[in-house]
Amino acid sequence: MITEIDQTDEKTARDIQSIQRPAYRIEAELMGFHDIPHISETIEEIQQSQETFLGYRDDYLKGFISFKEEGGIAEIYRLVVDPLQFRQGIARSLVDHFLQQTHAAEVIVSTGTANVPARKLYESFGFKEEETFEVAPGVTCTQFRLVH
Repeated sequence: MITEIDQTDEKTARDIQSIQRPAYRIEAELMGFHDIPHISETIEEIQQSQETFLGYRDDYLKGFISFKEEGGIAEIYRLVVDPLQFRQGIARSLVDHFLQQTHAAEVIVSTGTANVPARKLYESFGFKEEETFEVAPGVTCTQFRLVH
């Protein structure tokens, strides 16, 4: 079940961190870049986030998507699935749910260029590659946009 979750709640922030760290470590390996900020994000930083979080829960938090929406544009900041739950359709369900509930005319998301599974997921929803930018020497991210 996908519902809005409250990252300001300490237990929820701990749940977010517990799946966020290992998931972003996998992306870091794919990218060859180990300074992804969400890997070292503290509980307090998660609690202070101004993003809206939607969580996929079964008997526990298995994944989440976070975003900000302003001026008709929504930006996805995080799409995270517990690595033990990869390839179960959770990321697809989260993106689909988000796209159905957002009122934004456009949606933007960035991911590591080397993160082929994420790129394919966004492209399958109709996101178009917009630009590639360097985040560290030899390490790039790709931004995608969907006119909704």
